[in-house]
Parts: sequence; C-alpha cells; structure tokens
Amino acid sequence: MSAQIIDGKQVSTEVRERVADEVAEFIAGGGHQPVLATVLVGDDPASHVYVANKLKACKAAGIGSVHHELPAETNQRDLITLVRALGDDDGIDGILVQLPPPDHIDADAVIAAINPAKDVDGLTATNAGLLAGGRPGLVPCTPAGVIELLDHAGTELEGAEAVIVGRSNLVGRPLISLLLGRNATVTAAHSRTRDLPAVCQRADVLVAAVGVPGLLGAEHVKPGATVIDVGINRTDDGLKGDVDFDQVVEVAGAITPVPGGVGPMTIAMLMANTLEAARARSLAKVWG
Repeated sequence: MSAQIIDGKQVSTEVRERVADEVAEFIAGGGHQPVLATVLVGDDPASHVYVANKLKACKAAGIGSVHHELPAETNQRDLITLVRALGDDDGIDGILVQLPPPDHIDADAVIAAINPAKDVDGLTATNAGLLAGGRPGLVPCTPAGVIELLDHAGTELEGAEAVIVGRSNLVGRPLISLLLGRNATVTAAHSRTRDLPAVCQRADVLVAAVGVPGLLGAEHVKPGATVIDVGINRTDDGLKGDVDFDQVVEVAGAITPVPGGVGPMTIAMLMANTLEAARARSLAKVWG
C-alpha cells in the first residue's frame, strides 16, 4: 500500500489563512500592523524570486513590508549598519536578510547583528539558545514547518522514536530541540554515522535534511514510518529530495513529496513568526 502523501501546499495555505485571520484580529484588538523588513544583496535570480514570494505572502496576510535591495558590491560594514538600524526602528517587527549573501560577506556576522526580538528566521544565537533550553523564542521557519506537517499528518510524537539525518544549524539542530519538546526520543544521524540504514529503520519519524539527492531508500525506512524530506536538490531531472520517493512511498505510512512538501511551509511559518514578533513587541511596550 502506498503512503499517505503529506501535501505541503495545502498545509501552507491553511497556515497562511490562519495567520491572516490572526493578523486581522490583532489589529482589530488595538494592535499595530506587523511589518517585515527584507534585505537582499546582489542579483542572484533565485534569491530575487524567494524574496518576491515572501513579499507577496506578506500582502496576502495583511502584513506590511519594507524591502531593501542592495548592489552586489555592498560591503559587510554597510550591510550590518542597515541591519542594526532596522533593529532599532520601532516601525519594524521582523528582519529577514536573504541568504546566502555574496561571497565577500560573512553571513554569521550579519546574523549576529539582527535584533533577536525581530529575528523571524530564528537564526541568532539568542533564539537558538532559547530553543535549545526549551524556552519561548522565534523558531527557524523550516523546522517549525516540519512540526506543522507532522501534526497535520496526525503523527504521534510523544514517545515516538525520531531520526534526523542531518545536523545543520538551519534544520537538523533546531528540529532536535523541537522534537524533544514534544517528548520524542531523538537521534541525530550524519555523515559519520555507522550503519545508517539500521539507525534509520528504528525511526517512527524519519527526517532527511542533508542535501544529497536520493540518499535514503526503502532499506532506510521502517514500514509505516512518517518520512519528511527537507532536501531540495537541483538535478538534471529537476528538483529531487534526499529521499528516493518512488521507493519509499511503498514502505512509509506517510511521506512529503519534493517539490510540494516542506518547501511551501517555510514562507508560511515566516508569516507566523512575523506576527509572533509583533505580538511580543506589543506586549513588551505594555509591560515595558
């Protein structure tokens, strides 16, 4: 029997509609319109598409947006100056610097300059530390989207054994904390893991986030497991995930496709984070 296909497009639409309703309620209750500031350096075509999609999502959700587009030769100091100014701007609730920047700019230094209260990508050390400590903060969008998909699929996380293949700061590490927070038992697998198929076969929830097309096949999957494929790899045959979908769909209980799985969730959760940042800032002003 083929697995249930977890439709990320449908779930992302539901999240965006929910955020739009909550934004309207927030404003009607006396709150301000949330505002997201986006910063794009250079002329990478894919980055321009990503930012345009984020701005479009803002408009649909009732979130204001301010876009800063800088030439590729912009130096790191000037970029950091802009990011810090946005952090000090009381009219801005969220800051998103489109990554990666040009090679001459240190992305970590730019992220470090973001005001943690406005870090809607959840990438600053402050928000990473809050998440690791199980405390409230802004959570990276893609891992948050993974949890949303698991909930939508009806996957029981409490007591489940979860294996994450990949340990990046963008996905793997924050997802470990999120799953632990839901009382799952979590194993982080990676390029040094011995007998990867045996480790993966233990998983009730298997998440692939390594950036290697087709790395995980049927031999890695426990029958009936929920498989979340975070990988988006451009190949000669089009976009491919880290999971061999055609194999695994016949073994898993539920699976995300690529494209159309995790990908659409990232922008949806960005909208949710921007609203959350606006709410938190509004409360801080009240209790200030």
